[in-house]
Amino acid sequence: MALKIVYTICCGIDVHKTFVVACIASTDSKGVTTYKSHRFSTFTKGLKELSQWICENNCKDVCMESTGKYWIPVFNVLEDSCNITLAHPKYVKAIRGKKTDKKDAK
Repeated sequence: MALKIVYTICCGIDVHKTFVVACIASTDSKGVTTYKSHRFSTFTKGLKELSQWICENNCKDVCMESTGKYWIPVFNVLEDSCNITLAHPKYVKAIRGKKTDKKDAK
């Protein structure tokens, strides 16, 4: 069973205390999805770079886990430029196999 593509361009963010890993998924008209990942600092400068990177990739929709309190500054920087979905960690499962930050973002 293939998943239905709801957003043709979207970003998943794996949030940590000192850094975030963002992964943008872009699906073309043929249904082929490509992924690009980038790691950013959680200092204001890094989060502004994250916001710029997301905008440069024509992405408006972002999803991230509401883990602890670390998501709050990320949300604050992105809320004016993106539609953010905060997800409970229980419902945002990583891909099977060895757990990595890139896989979590994806």
